[in-house]
Amino acid sequence: MTDDLSVRPYRPDDAAALSALYETSVRRLGAADYSDAQIEAWASLTPSAQALDSRMGDGRTRLVAVTDDLAGFIDLEADGHIDLLYVAPAAAGLGVARTLLETAEALAPLTGAGRLYAEVSETARPVFERLGFSVVARRDFEVAGVPIHNWAVEKAL
Repeated sequence: MTDDLSVRPYRPDDAAALSALYETSVRRLGAADYSDAQIEAWASLTPSAQALDSRMGDGRTRLVAVTDDLAGFIDLEADGHIDLLYVAPAAAGLGVARTLLETAEALAPLTGAGRLYAEVSETARPVFERLGFSVVARRDFEVAGVPIHNWAVEKAL
């Protein structure tokens, strides 16, 4: 992990940068595990800055990892569902995902969540497994007519 990594709560002025981080992460990090067509389909799901900001009204906690720039973010819903976890390609391998997941795990009991669970990409699956998440099932589906998959994972708290 990088020594200058910090985690802070989301601020509305983060929204545009997080939208861009999401798409860049999908395109650059996801390319190792998904085809070009799958990456294009997945990238088409990039939430706009407005959509990201408006989601904050549903009770979720969004944490932002920062080094010199925004390094990643995580959305934790009150029931323990991790809706989004994305890391900037420049910060990949520096412990950003681990730090965000560990922080979310520490906060989850405050909302009464008894577990953390998520639907994670092939790319993210090893990070979750290293932190004690179990694979529940492979999820095959289509995005914009393109077959793609991810993994349902969970961890009891």
